[in-house]
Amino acid sequence: MRDFFINSLEKIVTGIIILMTLGVLLSGVATIFNPQGGLLAGLAVWVFGGLYVLIMGGMLYLALGIHDNTRRTAAAVEALAAKQ
Repeated sequence: MRDFFINSLEKIVTGIIILMTLGVLLSGVATIFNPQGGLLAGLAVWVFGGLYVLIMGGMLYLALGIHDNTRRTAAAVEALAAKQ
């Protein structure tokens, strides 16, 4: 049951990152074609939005990776303790 929730969270994180990326791309296009925006403003939205998606996605996947590494380390310690 626990694996179901962890795998579901990983799929939700992937969906969130896809939606964030789509939002940045569409916001950049909307800014480029906005009379108050322009090309430079649209490019800035893409650059800084892309950095934001990278940082947030990295932090979310880092948290999932920490959980996975902790689980693997605990299994390895248990296997080592069983040998002694």
